[in-house]
Amino acid sequence: MYQIDFNKPIHIHFMGIGGISMSGLAEILIKEGFSISGSDIHTSDIIKHLEDKGAKVYLSQTADNITDDIDLVVYTAAINFDTNEEYKEAIRRNIPVMKRATLLGQMMHNYQNAIAVSGTHGKTTTTSMLSYILLAGNTDPTISVGGILDAINGNIRVGHSETFVTEACEYTNSFLEFFPKISIILNIDADHLDFFKDIDDIRHSFRRFAELLPSDGALIINADTPKYEEIIKELPCKVITYSLEKEADYTADNITYDEFGHASFRVLHNGCPIGTCSLKVPGIHNVSNALASIACGQLLALSDDVIFEGLKSFTGTDRRFQYKGQIGGVTIIDDYAHHPTEIEATLHAAKNYPHKKIWCVFQPHTYTRTKALLPEFAKALSLADHVVLADIYAARETDNLGISSADLQKLIADLGTPCEYFPTFDEIENFLLENCTQGDLLITMGAGDVVNIGEQLLGK
Repeated sequence: MYQIDFNKPIHIHFMGIGGISMSGLAEILIKEGFSISGSDIHTSDIIKHLEDKGAKVYLSQTADNITDDIDLVVYTAAINFDTNEEYKEAIRRNIPVMKRATLLGQMMHNYQNAIAVSGTHGKTTTTSMLSYILLAGNTDPTISVGGILDAINGNIRVGHSETFVTEACEYTNSFLEFFPKISIILNIDADHLDFFKDIDDIRHSFRRFAELLPSDGALIINADTPKYEEIIKELPCKVITYSLEKEADYTADNITYDEFGHASFRVLHNGCPIGTCSLKVPGIHNVSNALASIACGQLLALSDDVIFEGLKSFTGTDRRFQYKGQIGGVTIIDDYAHHPTEIEATLHAAKNYPHKKIWCVFQPHTYTRTKALLPEFAKALSLADHVVLADIYAARETDNLGISSADLQKLIADLGTPCEYFPTFDEIENFLLENCTQGDLLITMGAGDVVNIGEQLLGK
């Protein structure tokens, strides 16, 4: 295994440097004096930002990008080893190659308080909440988050303290490359079934992730997670639980909502009230995310006032129930939800938001996930008043499973919720313009490019 000496900067090339996580790591290393190059398919604001910082970026992925002065090539789980020209050229030249997760894991060794936020859902939001708490406490943290945060003007912040907070993704077991001091497990759900065999396989990986913690570390885990006891059994580290449904170290009661679905609630630690928390993001699921953040904040010896101040100042991340604008009295919200559990949480939150009718424009993400969870998708989406489906966003997959959005449309309609399917965004936009009326709430939803529909309607 290639080991980076962070005291001896080298030239690192990032394949897919424009990705939200890859770009963050690249920026951290630039500020540490490393020479950074990378490639991507098209330009973006993130790439322009990296270029301004000194990175050399190629808008293609060809063998010519791999030059003799490159010491290490970093890649993501999404690449095709058989066809990617950069990867094959690096191997031909005997240049060391490293997964993104391995690089992130090695970087964690540089921080006394390395915090890894994991879970099937809510990683970006909870990492963001915790980031706001750390910033409110003047802890000068290094932050790597999978969304754009106003407080740090992007997705990365390079601090000078011993505290580092990042997301930990379970896909391809990437998080098993990490070396955290504190880990958070928000939930464990069936997802990424193109990699995992089943929920038991996923649960096994989260157990292995928990086992990475040292004896003087700590695991913060949601006790509402089915069979969570299997994850924490005989761990040598400290275990802290939180819950909305049962007894735990951290709980919430007296939950109320304002006119936008933002929750206020009393926080209890071991049954004793420690204060009232008010959020600026909607939904009961964010109460749960906040409890995880509060537990971590207290573990880091931050005051309750600082913790609550940080949470109150957090107004959301890019593509998480994000207000986009209004057209003709119709409010447009965009949300990244692409799993039935996330969809359900978002639509429940929407019911507390001002609306006449909730329209959900959903773009399924990957054929594997759609096929494996088809009934669950239909049930979750039926919470909307009206559903409009786009074609499945393939992401890393090819269409060989015989599944389409038309299959999902039939199930949703069978549940009694009006549902249309259109193969193009233009058709969807025209349908919405003809049918949405003043006072309606329109949510564009999915992990692909469905956000473009709302932005096109708004003229952005």
